[in-house]
Amino acid sequence: MAIDIGLLILRLVVGLSFMAHGAQKLFGWFGGYGPKGTGGWMESVGIKPGVAIAVLSGLMELVGGLLLAAGFLTVLGAALITLTMLGAIVKVHGRNGYWSTANGYEYNLLLIAVAVALALTGAGAYSLDAAIFN
Repeated sequence: MAIDIGLLILRLVVGLSFMAHGAQKLFGWFGGYGPKGTGGWMESVGIKPGVAIAVLSGLMELVGGLLLAAGFLTVLGAALITLTMLGAIVKVHGRNGYWSTANGYEYNLLLIAVAVALALTGAGAYSLDAAIFN
């Protein structure tokens, strides 16, 4: 039971955070810049086409976060989050080393670890996966 509550807390915090990041990119909510602003920044760091990639990464974050938070198709949600964070490491943070204080990939790797761990352990008893598939 305690493990299931722990998994629920982890899924909700990480999933809702990713949903918010996706909403920043897609809709400009929560202080975000929307597709045009995010796409412009992406192009400035060499990620092209910026607006299309901003929309794609926003969708991956929004949908991946929703799936993770709900504990529905958790492996798919974790895969979307992992792919998004791998893209951030390859395109932006990897060249800066490990530490997030130097804009490195530390935080991205932490989020990948959480997503992969949730995919491997499952979403827990308090999830749609458990309600539907068990």
